[in-house]
Amino acid sequence: MNKHFAANFFNLLIVLMIGMAGLVYWGKAEFSRPGPLQEAIFIEVPRGGTVSALSRALVEQGAIRNGTVMRLGSSYLEKNSQLKFGNYEIPANASISDILEIVTKGGRSSFRYVARYNVKVASPAELILRERAASNGEDVVLASYVAGEALPEAYVKMKEAKTPISYRVSVAEGATSWQIIEALNAADFLGGQALDVPAEGSMAPDTVEVRAGALRSAVVEQMTVAQNEILATAWAARADGLPFKSPQEALTLASIVEKETGVKSERAEVAGVFINRLNKGMKLQTDPTVIYGITKGKAPLGRGLRRSELSKKTAYNTYIIPALPPGPIANPGRKAIEAVMNPAATDNLYFVADGTGGHAFAASLTQHNANVIKWRKIEAERRKAAGNN
Repeated sequence: MNKHFAANFFNLLIVLMIGMAGLVYWGKAEFSRPGPLQEAIFIEVPRGGTVSALSRALVEQGAIRNGTVMRLGSSYLEKNSQLKFGNYEIPANASISDILEIVTKGGRSSFRYVARYNVKVASPAELILRERAASNGEDVVLASYVAGEALPEAYVKMKEAKTPISYRVSVAEGATSWQIIEALNAADFLGGQALDVPAEGSMAPDTVEVRAGALRSAVVEQMTVAQNEILATAWAARADGLPFKSPQEALTLASIVEKETGVKSERAEVAGVFINRLNKGMKLQTDPTVIYGITKGKAPLGRGLRRSELSKKTAYNTYIIPALPPGPIANPGRKAIEAVMNPAATDNLYFVADGTGGHAFAASLTQHNANVIKWRKIEAERRKAAGNN
């Protein structure tokens, strides 16, 4: 009897092993064989999306036959943590393997048409609609317009036909909260109510990929969460001896650094100058703060500062107040925030434009005055050249 039981158990084990082998073989074939899609579809992978949620959505849309195969295959290939946020085109007959490659490769989303909405500093936002897969491998500009202008015919027709378009909102470093909200409220591809202006400096300038009809409030929330994370991380890794009582004070100085220089390599040096001045109890004496006190970030000043404006005491006139202004004057990017948290080790206390787009730095007032004379000479030569043209 024992022999009979052992024989039956052995036979059952063989059957199970054959069954498992067959199941594995079927799963591998299902993972790689062409999918059931008859024509391309577009899917969105949200931030924090999972393979499980994606597999269910793909089954519902008829893109794959078996979600379990996708989940097991993704786990085996260690792709579960590699999903990239974005919108993607899934071509007809794409296999599960093909789809996983598309959504984990990231980079440029697979939409044929891409509209980039550029939120600029001190100028209206601009939308540029491009078509991909041109014969020379480069995008072709189909239409462009500035916010407030009539929509181009090509863009209107695509929207009427509900052509899938990938939208990207690109916010420039140094844009004010008012400028960002004005641009988002004017964006025809976004949904939701018009927004009020949030606190200055609270949004991280970046490129945000959105779907058509996405809520404006969701875009702002995404940028706000990102800025909070950037500030918290930089604050935790800050250098010793900084004259900040809170992360908000550091954010304020980062916004000044952002407005003072467009040269990325100078940010830490400019931050070092301001840190030195604060540590010595010196006034910051920076024009962008005075300008913000006048415009509140709603428009460019459009002219030079007047002597009366430089001598008038306001909360933002750092030629008068011996401290930081009460808050940020723009939305600084990650690099400006990191620069004020870890400024360059320098003895410099002054800087002035050098005519190349950068600045000349000085540790003494004598050297600084010499640099100012050089800059004024450059300005005079430029005015003369402009007058002769």
